[in-house]
Amino acid sequence: MPSQKLSSSLQENLSRLDSIFGSSADFYTKAITLGDIPCAIALFTGISSPEKLWVMALDALQRSPAPVTDGRSLLEYLLNRCAIPAESAAITDMTDLTEKLSNGMSVLLIEGCGGALAVSTQEMPQRAVGQPNGEGDIRGSQEAFTELLRNNVSLLRRQFRTETFVAEIHTAKTRAKTEYALCYDKRYAPPELIDSLHEKLQRVRIPILLDSAYFASFLKQDKLNLFPAAAYTERPATACARLCEGKAVILVAGSPTAMVVPSFFSEHFESLDDYSSGAVFAGMIRILKYIAFLLSVFGPGLYVMAVEFAPETIPIELLAKLAQAEAATPLPLMLEMLAVTLLLEIVREAGLRAPKSIGHTVSLVGALILGETAVSAGIISTPVLTMAAAATVATLAVPSLYEQSILFRFIVIVLAGAFGLPGLACGAVVLLAMACGTEPFGYDYLYPLMPPGPAAWHDGVVRAIWSALARKGYVVDGNERK
Repeated sequence: MPSQKLSSSLQENLSRLDSIFGSSADFYTKAITLGDIPCAIALFTGISSPEKLWVMALDALQRSPAPVTDGRSLLEYLLNRCAIPAESAAITDMTDLTEKLSNGMSVLLIEGCGGALAVSTQEMPQRAVGQPNGEGDIRGSQEAFTELLRNNVSLLRRQFRTETFVAEIHTAKTRAKTEYALCYDKRYAPPELIDSLHEKLQRVRIPILLDSAYFASFLKQDKLNLFPAAAYTERPATACARLCEGKAVILVAGSPTAMVVPSFFSEHFESLDDYSSGAVFAGMIRILKYIAFLLSVFGPGLYVMAVEFAPETIPIELLAKLAQAEAATPLPLMLEMLAVTLLLEIVREAGLRAPKSIGHTVSLVGALILGETAVSAGIISTPVLTMAAAATVATLAVPSLYEQSILFRFIVIVLAGAFGLPGLACGAVVLLAMACGTEPFGYDYLYPLMPPGPAAWHDGVVRAIWSALARKGYVVDGNERK
């Protein structure tokens, strides 16, 4: 539907606004006179400040009246010859007018003129820049993104002090017309990557956009692939590090989490502390994270397979204890492991969603009382509970792959419990096939781990010392543009 042009009649424009926003308690209008020309201001209280409008614009105009005789000349004077902080172009249609009002600007409507003036008087309530909650790095910047889009862009700009940094702000095609920012370094980011992102993001049609993760499924080539199409961070420092690698960062208004594309498998095992610590220690920690991921996915399934189908691989003393513990439980081993894993996930979800005042109580009750009671009653065995708990703890070592670890764990338990070693091998092949089949924007998802090469030891499985990293830094396509 074409947008309706503004009328030259002030009362008609006010009537249109009243029909759109008149029932909203925060919509405010006031008639004023500038140089004997009838005008009116319109704004939303709470996101726009009448005090700022008065100090920056109206008071200055009343002290130095504009040398004009009609509405058109007044608008031309305010746009081109006046020092008030107004937008550079006039508003000429109702769609643009409502968007400017919703963005927290004040709008000046003028009699005898088919245009209006937007003045930047935003004063939106916002959360102060705090510390990140989900990324526990000890060293480096402790700032976290907030919910205000332009604040988040400024946090990137403050750390990325170069003329090559670009932050494009677009409006998503949603009912709420939410803004998002596409940030990249034009010196390193491949043009084909940015063009592809522009095309895919512009094609997105969703009712509402509350987080950058809403874009993820639109960026994936294989919808059935469980591996994530992007990485997420709430740290501006991490986002800046990814920008230096030629990647793009997507920020969404109202969300304190940034999306980084493209994402590679090895990046989920990296952290800022890896580059602040010594190379040997950082390499050891990174290897431990890979081991923790394998334990979280294959540990319970491997236990079920070994006890049910290959008991000869278990030492006699340990096998006797395991057999004694399993003999006292009524459920088959595979169902028992599934039940315990499911119970631990329920406890985790309850502790996460419950109010903070009772969240620790929920976790304590689930971990101690339920677990201890189930073991004492003979419903589950101690070895099964121990293995499931160890896998759950190992999952927390790689929090960005938590969802994938849980899903793959259930799949591996079912396959290993039903088919033994062939089922376990089938689970490993499925996981590897999904990882190899993921090509975010044409790049190999397993790089630099696969194919094995010097890059895997440069900054993959382990990392090299900083003097080596500085000589040959990583960029997604290996090219630097001027």
